[in-house]
Amino acid sequence: MSAQAKKTKTASPDKGSTAPSKGKTLRDFHEEERLGRAYDSHLLKRLWPFMRPHARFLYASMVMILLAAGLNLIRPLVMGRVVEGAQAEEPGGLMKHGITLALVVVGMQVLTFVQMYTMQIAGARSMADLRAHLFEFMQRLELRYYDRTPVGRLVTRATNDVDAVGELFASGVLNAIGDLVALVGIIVMMVALDLRMSLISFASLPLVAVMVWFVRSRARQAFRDIRVKTARLNAFLNEQVSGMPVVQAYARESVMAAEFDEINVEYRDANKRSIFYEAILDAAIEMVGTLCIASVLWWAGFRRIADASITFPLVVTFTQYIKQFFEPVSLLAQRYTILQSAMSGAERIFKLLDEPALEAPAVPTLPAANVPADEAIALEDVTFSYKPGVPVLKDVTLHVKRGEKVALVGATGAGKTTVTSLLLRLYDFEKGTVRVLGKDVCAYDRRELRELFSVVPQDVFLFAGTVASNIAMSDDVPDLGRVERALQRIGALDVFLKRPGGLEARVDDRGANFSAGERQLLAFARALYRDAPLLVLDEATASIDSDTETRLQGALEAVVEGRTSLVIAHRLSTIRAVDRIVVFSKGRIVETGSHDELLAKDGVYARLYRFQFAVEQMETITTAQPPRASAPAGAAE
Repeated sequence: MSAQAKKTKTASPDKGSTAPSKGKTLRDFHEEERLGRAYDSHLLKRLWPFMRPHARFLYASMVMILLAAGLNLIRPLVMGRVVEGAQAEEPGGLMKHGITLALVVVGMQVLTFVQMYTMQIAGARSMADLRAHLFEFMQRLELRYYDRTPVGRLVTRATNDVDAVGELFASGVLNAIGDLVALVGIIVMMVALDLRMSLISFASLPLVAVMVWFVRSRARQAFRDIRVKTARLNAFLNEQVSGMPVVQAYARESVMAAEFDEINVEYRDANKRSIFYEAILDAAIEMVGTLCIASVLWWAGFRRIADASITFPLVVTFTQYIKQFFEPVSLLAQRYTILQSAMSGAERIFKLLDEPALEAPAVPTLPAANVPADEAIALEDVTFSYKPGVPVLKDVTLHVKRGEKVALVGATGAGKTTVTSLLLRLYDFEKGTVRVLGKDVCAYDRRELRELFSVVPQDVFLFAGTVASNIAMSDDVPDLGRVERALQRIGALDVFLKRPGGLEARVDDRGANFSAGERQLLAFARALYRDAPLLVLDEATASIDSDTETRLQGALEAVVEGRTSLVIAHRLSTIRAVDRIVVFSKGRIVETGSHDELLAKDGVYARLYRFQFAVEQMETITTAQPPRASAPAGAAE
């Protein structure tokens, strides 16, 4: 985001906001920056690649539009013939013209049906392609982008904003081409019928142009505001629903409701402004059209006394053309407001697609010289910052041999998890070298690199599906035999077979129907199922109770045997069996050695261990101590 965009985002409230801001933090997180001026033709050109594969439906729709416009031009002439036949009292002629009029109307409706059907088919398929492209693009964005962008805003891009663009097809906005053709044809017919009455009708056009000019920029800004407020509303709702346990635990319902009211009022007011401008344009065009017909009727009635060429059938035919003249003008105005909404949605979609924060591709690099054959992981003089100027890792050098089990310990924020993020290339480091299995991580294709790792995170994320599909995340179709073996190896097969459905038991969104310990067990099984040569355990037992942790110890020893493993843990009692312990402090490696060696040094690790051992001892004493019996009434103190 540019510095100017940040300044706009944090320094100024939304234009047109009616509710006062409750605080800068809320706006800074949920509000989007305003976009600059957008050109409709440019946006439509960018939409065309998604429409091109379905162009045959568009072309068929255009042909139907032109045919319907032609039939529509004939209708007033036929109505004039009907009136003329009625005046001449010719029953046969009246019936003939009536049948002709009916055929014209039926033909128009059939053509309109085919036209709208093919148009909406083209729109639905084009928007499906656009939505799929957006989703694929979001998968390629680097994690830094998600660190600073609310999830609800991204959801809005792929749903509300794409739907707004889809209204171009659903509401027949592209029928504007047919409306323009119809206008030209109507003008020609009106001039051919009577030039003077035509000039009276056309005198109102400058007034219509002024109204459209007045509404145009204001309507675009109103629809931009709607898109901004929609994104903000979705972001806030996503945050609140995800954090509902915390909201309720701290009794913040009324405060959150007040903040939601503020966002909701601004969203409502943005919609009111767009409705206001749309209503102004519709009412004004309808009024001008009615006044135009009244003027023509007044002039025709006044002139008919002196001019015999102004007949009643002519006046009927001409007023029908006036009504038809203002119908496409009114439709163009309505479709213009929809176009503004669609273009404001397209602005935000392409703003996301123009986001430069994509994961960097693989870069061919020369093989490193003198790399030991048994090297599995290497970091050499690595520096990394999540925020510019605030380094999380500072000149870190770490080498891990194949098959070695290394534990990374240290206080929260010391940089342990960051090391694994750099190995997986979830983030790109600023300085130094990172190698995996002797090859620079920047030279790997990201998919190839990440397939070398099995990861058990602290915060386990389960997807809606089944137990088997969540364990077999690395396969398109779960291998139930491998799933069973993975659960068996961690001693948890019986836990999940007891559930209704067994391995096909339903998993709700985020695994809400599983306990924290069960989710952690599934994460272990997921890592075992993948069976990658490198294993990362990031606080893997943090959410497991002591009994379950004891149950897992034997399985974990079997899993890491013969496998290169990085173990990140706060419970120092769980890492005594590793080959080496690396101690981090403030982004640097300060100590390295075995458990006994580090205790003998009496440094950072020893202090951490003594403190944690004391805490665990207190918890054990508190848990084991029986409740104190109440003293009998009246007993001596």
